Amino acid sequence: MAKTEHPMNALAAYLPEGSFEDVVYYINLYSVHLTVTKKRKSVLGDYRHNLINKNHRISINGNLNKFEFLITLLHEIAHLLTFEQFGNRVDAHGKEWKMHYKNLLLHFIQKKIFPTDITNELLKTIHNPAATANGETALLSVLRNYNLIKKENVLTIEELTEGILFETEQGKVFRRGAKRRKRYECVEINSGKLYSFSAIAEVRLIKK
Repeated sequence: MAKTEHPMNALAAYLPEGSFEDVVYYINLYSVHLTVTKKRKSVLGDYRHNLINKNHRISINGNLNKFEFLITLLHEIAHLLTFEQFGNRVDAHGKEWKMHYKNLLLHFIQKKIFPTDITNELLKTIHNPAATANGETALLSVLRNYNLIKKENVLTIEELTEGILFETEQGKVFRRGAKRRKRYECVEINSGKLYSFSAIAEVRLIKK
């Protein structure tokens, strides 16, 4: 996996206007080694504390739009602040992390860094944020509107009409079914098996 450790000036290209100085403050204060990586399917960002060198390492996917990049970075900085205060004595996404993450988000919200639609979604869950990005489906759906590159013929599951056929990245064909709580039940055409999909899973529409 190719990684690039970015000097501070280069970092500005990944961040929304008006957020750079505040982000750099935390990076410099805690001597963070910030790495921008290529797209990773399993995570958007990662925080690690090096016990040998006693430094902080954060990696963020470089394919994220600027608002998603900042939110992901704040998620990881909240882990850093939690570690600084509590070490490994608390849960990774417990009330201590939620407190730090909430305070970080509020700071940038008050500075009006985010567009109104993103701000509204952040405020809905700010007191009890999800541990992972997939847990914030409404927020991710709004953030997707700010992607610079639009994939041709690619939609999310929630954008599809019930009964329509779609293809996954692995080449399997499904028929979109009904929504069950936060996920959609879809039938694989070849096997007839039922699968559960996240509302924000990106798939390719099969045109008739």
